[in-house]
Amino acid sequence: MAEMMTQLGSAFAGMMFIWAIFRDHFPYQIRGFIERYFHRLMNLVYPYIQITFPELTGERMKRSEAYSRIESYLSANSTKHAKRLKADVVKDSQSLILSMDDQEEVADEYNGIKLWWVAVKHISQSQSFSYRATSEERRFYKLTFHKRDREIITGSYIDHVLREGKAIAAKNRERKLFTNNPSNNWDYYKATKWSHVIFEHPASFDTLAMEGKKKEEIKKDLIKFSQSKDYYAKIGKAWKRGYLLYGPPGTGKSTMIAAMANFLNYDIYDLELTTVKDNTDLRRLLIETKNKSIIVIEDIDCSLDLTGQRKKKKEKKKDENEENKDQTPQKPKEEEESKSKVTLSGLLNFIDGLWSACGGEKIIIFTTNFVDRLDPALIRTGRMDKHIEMSYCCFEAFKVLAKNYLDIESHDLFDTIARLLKETDMTPADVAENLMPKSLDDEVEICLNRFIKALELAKEEARKKSEEEARLKAENERLASVQEDVKENGVAVKEVKENGFLDKKESVKE
Repeated sequence: MAEMMTQLGSAFAGMMFIWAIFRDHFPYQIRGFIERYFHRLMNLVYPYIQITFPELTGERMKRSEAYSRIESYLSANSTKHAKRLKADVVKDSQSLILSMDDQEEVADEYNGIKLWWVAVKHISQSQSFSYRATSEERRFYKLTFHKRDREIITGSYIDHVLREGKAIAAKNRERKLFTNNPSNNWDYYKATKWSHVIFEHPASFDTLAMEGKKKEEIKKDLIKFSQSKDYYAKIGKAWKRGYLLYGPPGTGKSTMIAAMANFLNYDIYDLELTTVKDNTDLRRLLIETKNKSIIVIEDIDCSLDLTGQRKKKKEKKKDENEENKDQTPQKPKEEEESKSKVTLSGLLNFIDGLWSACGGEKIIIFTTNFVDRLDPALIRTGRMDKHIEMSYCCFEAFKVLAKNYLDIESHDLFDTIARLLKETDMTPADVAENLMPKSLDDEVEICLNRFIKALELAKEEARKKSEEEARLKAENERLASVQEDVKENGVAVKEVKENGFLDKKESVKE
């Protein structure tokens, strides 16, 4: 039997050699005619079917999701018998992931059926436009099985592999922080619109300085969204949700985003609008985002001049007339071209237009320090579904920070701090800075007393500021009254301002 198999192998190798010579030296017309009969003969001798799964697919040569899932499946289930493996470290350098090396073959079994996987790397030489030879590397997995098992393999086995691979990839998944590259650096075929780093921010809802009731409300909303795929399909809406985070600087808006990403195990796409060329490029960026992700535009009121775009015609004409009067030099043409041309309309379509339905399970977050500056159309329900105010530190939020920084849950000075926090506005960032020990010798009481002094100082500064604002307001009202009176008596308002006429009777007399 062994001798017969050896003879068959030699005969098969000889046939392949003859076929290679025939393919290279005979005309195409003759080859096409003979190839059909050759393949029929091979099907009789070689009863196996092969399916290839390329790494890069589509017009943009994106990494195939099927390839990634098969890679995860094989790394966990079919590399026990492989002799050559590749190792990679993930999950904070605590987990070692093994995968098949190039040109390695492993066997798998499914419902008593045996099949084989091969990791193939093919390097082809191509001629570029500059007449320089370049090498192109392509990878794919090749699945081989007997033709009698075609229905089972193409029916249930491949689905099983993709499903298992997805679950394994989710288990070993590392969160990533993406940022968009400038438009002039985009490569259409290599899909380099986003670059990323591993997201390692430690923020969580447990360490977030916020009222417990408010945190629980946000967590429940996030959980409900992540489990509502069928519900969104039922009501005919894209599976996405918008959040608006607003409040003074230092109130924890960025920390909230990090806590949400860690809670849901989502990636973050930090979109910098000023580097996006126009609305078309904005749509391309949206297409390249993956599912289970948070798309963030921080300081939306400062990212682009999107506020006030819905002006009345009179206001527009007035602005144009004022610009014509100014004799300021025009900006260079190159500077104008480099400026982003993203419009409010383009951004609205990005949030909830037709293109927003590309993919699913996405959260869009805007942050701003001044919510009143935003166009109402930008933050209406349906675009920004939930508005979350990030306010000044309250006593409940302070207790979270005290637990984080000083590892205490109660102290004799807490009553004094609770009273001062009701009388003083201080951001969580300032509270954390004052609570943080400055040296190894700092004890809990030292840190709390330093924080109390900071609260008292902030209270005094707020009182002085309030008194100054009241004084200026009274003075402006008095000056306005004088100006009105002087106008009636024929004296120019400009002259009143220059001479500082604040007394009504004296100004009228003059």
